[in-house]
Amino acid sequence: MTDNLSSKSDEAFTIKPAAETVGPSAGADPVELRRQFWYAKLQRIVRPVLALAAAGKLPQAFPRDLHPERAAFAPLEALGRSLTGLAPWLDVAPEQLSPAEAQAQSDLRRLAQEALRQSLAPQGPGRLVFDGSQGPQTLVDSAFLAHAILRAPETLNQQLDPEVRQSLARALRSSREILPYRCNWILFSAMVEAALAALGQDWDRVRVEYAIRQTLDWYAGDGLYGDGDRFHADYYNSFVIQPMLLDILTTFQAESDYASLLPPVRARAGRAMALLERLIMPDGSYPVLGRSQAYRFGSFHLLAQGCLQHLLPAALPAAQVRCALAAVLTRTFASAAMFDETGWLLPGISGLQPGLCEPYINRGSLYLCSAAFLPLGLPPQDPFWTDPDCAWSQRRVWAAEDLPCDHALED
Repeated sequence: MTDNLSSKSDEAFTIKPAAETVGPSAGADPVELRRQFWYAKLQRIVRPVLALAAAGKLPQAFPRDLHPERAAFAPLEALGRSLTGLAPWLDVAPEQLSPAEAQAQSDLRRLAQEALRQSLAPQGPGRLVFDGSQGPQTLVDSAFLAHAILRAPETLNQQLDPEVRQSLARALRSSREILPYRCNWILFSAMVEAALAALGQDWDRVRVEYAIRQTLDWYAGDGLYGDGDRFHADYYNSFVIQPMLLDILTTFQAESDYASLLPPVRARAGRAMALLERLIMPDGSYPVLGRSQAYRFGSFHLLAQGCLQHLLPAALPAAQVRCALAAVLTRTFASAAMFDETGWLLPGISGLQPGLCEPYINRGSLYLCSAAFLPLGLPPQDPFWTDPDCAWSQRRVWAAEDLPCDHALED
């Protein structure tokens, strides 16, 4: 399949820095400054997607220049992936936030809810395709949207109009006609069922059982799972496998013996989180390896979820992870080629790098980077935000600090 951007020069895009939606307030306390840094950057990523979706214009306005043969999927990819990282912040009680943050949250909450309404309107111009009529990719991003529903049970579920909730359930059910590949895709099918259960709908036990049991059978050791029968040296344990496995098990823990599976699965996830934290270099860079690297700091999805759900291993302080993730965000946002002139994400990690995009990646795919912002779902009073700054593992090692040895997880 031809890479439609790899053969083009960087001049194919007009690039200029996009303005931050929110800037730091003079005299703000450290916690407020930290949170402003995070939610300003999250808004810069997701607001263009939500604003156009809420206006019913996302299918027409979204860029189609990266692998245009996959343009039919791009709007749902952009919306589902934007919401999967944004969702927890939308459900934080506004009274716990500063006035500026509460206003920013309120704006995005309104846009997110209207975006769903427009995307599900049967005859509307903003309608998105969830079934398999355009190909199997819609299962993937139905699952990311489903994950967002679990992460914002108030904003993206209970507060929706009954008609929108019913339309959302119908849209998710329509993805059942898509047969998942025998790899991490089986978790997409199960995640859709988890969202249907959360919406009060009937769910398919077979899809859930198969995804859980098969994924557990692919455990490779030291906290990591194979993606299918073989292990892949990439970030898919963090992009998809462990975040979805954790939340599917949590959703259905009252069923079968799933509750008994949670402790070992959480222990493995904790080890994987520790490995991810150790991949963050002193300058905020990290190894670029394996598939889907254009998802940028979405590579740290699992680490961010561990912060959100207080699942970090005991030896890994939350503030240490906060500082490590902030360093990654700072390093990545330093690129002048992260956004195009209208605010859409551009392909790459450090510069315009369409060659890093596999044929299945379009511009909508890039929005999985929102997953790094999951800790915004923690209130400002949480130790993740209040504990003082501290250095992360690689910074400490390369500053000549003596650290304990790292050890593999023994099951």
